[in-house]
Amino acid sequence: MKKFTLALISSIVLLGSGCVPAGTPTIDAAGAKYELVAQTGVITDARAVAIKDEGNGSFLGAIVGAVVGSTMGRGNGAVLMTLGSGLLGSYVGNEVGKSNAQELSVNLDEGQSVVVISKGTQYQIGQRVKIVKRDGRVFNVELAR
Repeated sequence: MKKFTLALISSIVLLGSGCVPAGTPTIDAAGAKYELVAQTGVITDARAVAIKDEGNGSFLGAIVGAVVGSTMGRGNGAVLMTLGSGLLGSYVGNEVGKSNAQELSVNLDEGQSVVVISKGTQYQIGQRVKIVKRDGRVFNVELAR
């Protein structure tokens, strides 16, 4: 039964990872009903930053770790394994949940300078980018064509 539970949880985690290619912007269902505004400009500075997980990775890691840990040990050892595995899973989930990103300083074509955060690390100083906004918030940053 324990092996079945472990296999079931592993399957759920793998299926939950989805089939969308990495880097594809995700739009919520209501997002398709909004007007998006784009501004273009040139990157004048870029520095690496990390976007912190909102807690989902840590929570999922703790649950998976505790379930896996509960299948090991006997008596007090099982309790310790459950607690230790839950803590380790929480830490690993938190670290996995972080995203590499860049803080980009951009001189817009309209003459303004802005700073935006973009997931990934593919941008370099001197590249032209398009900053897409929805309701005044940055929705996406991509290379300008």
